[in-house]
Amino acid sequence: MKLHYPKILIGLLIGYINCTQLNAQAHKLNWLSFNQLEDSLAVKPKKVLIHFYADWCSLCNKMERKTYKDTTVINKLKKEYYVVKMNVESTKKITFGGKVYENKNFKKVNAIHEIPLLMASRKNKPFSLPVTVILDDTFTATARYFQYLNAKQLLKTIQ
Repeated sequence: MKLHYPKILIGLLIGYINCTQLNAQAHKLNWLSFNQLEDSLAVKPKKVLIHFYADWCSLCNKMERKTYKDTTVINKLKKEYYVVKMNVESTKKITFGGKVYENKNFKKVNAIHEIPLLMASRKNKPFSLPVTVILDDTFTATARYFQYLNAKQLLKTIQ
């Protein structure tokens, strides 16, 4: 009987890579767009967490690197929430709930899209990042956070 070590090694390597990729996906959030969220809510109502960010926002990036990589946070959110991530400076038109939203000032510096302005503005305060908005299963805002949230803080808010 002739053994083919190269074929066996290649098979083991491919199996290892596939397992590693599956494991990585299991420990990763499935961020949705607003269009995907609308479809998902139509199928199964669920609580929603929206993370508004901008590429230049260091605290937003820190939340993505740390808070949203925490295994406990990922497991809790995957089980009970739809998660949406939106760049507040997006120039894309977004249709949600039968209405079209856009960034009307996209030609200006740091122009903010209509959706974050509607969902995360505060009276008599300038828009600031990062913003986390939590909605119940009827799509009613139950909390808004205008700050960096570490994993422990975020877990406390989504309990």
